[in-house]
Amino acid sequence: MTIGIIGSGGLGSNVARVLAKKGISATISNSRGPASMAALIAEVGPMIKAGTVAEAASADIVLVAVRWESLPKLLAGMPAWNGRIVIDGTNPVEFLDPNAPKDPTNPLADWGIKAIDLGGKYSSSVFRDMVSGARVVKAFNHLDVNVLTQTEVSGGARVQFFSGDDAAAKAEVRQLLEAMGYFAVDLGSLEVGGALAQLPFGPLAGINFIKI
Repeated sequence: MTIGIIGSGGLGSNVARVLAKKGISATISNSRGPASMAALIAEVGPMIKAGTVAEAASADIVLVAVRWESLPKLLAGMPAWNGRIVIDGTNPVEFLDPNAPKDPTNPLADWGIKAIDLGGKYSSSVFRDMVSGARVVKAFNHLDVNVLTQTEVSGGARVQFFSGDDAAAKAEVRQLLEAMGYFAVDLGSLEVGGALAQLPFGPLAGINFIKI
């Protein structure tokens, strides 16, 4: 099983750190090219390779860890997914200019984000349409990226929610999450689980459980 990560920001880089710590190899990529990740690769060691987006996207399991507004352009140029697993680590939020005046009608302004209107759809259904032919599993999106590297806490394991419509794909993602040291909790289908864990308004978004 090969693993690819598209995006080397807070989410992608911290997932890479956990994989490296557990001795799991992966290819990480971003829009700026492999050379831009030299510091991260020097930090995490040989289990993680910097590659192109195309190289990361060719893996058996691909984590998409980029901003929502980048998805249409990014995913439009991908080769056929052919049933490979794509982990949707995204959330439908816009990151605001920190120097811009705050919009008093935006309840998330203090967090520097704004919810994107999806017309009543849950985000993973929109994401799934962008990766036609892939088996989509929602995961890694509901926690603050700064806690992701702390998989074992207070003698227990940090809970990672996941959801999807393909049982075999979910089983592989569960196996990966557990190998990384998380306690994996299946929230069911994308329609149910994706909506529950979707930032910013999902009822389980930001909930940080530890399984003791």
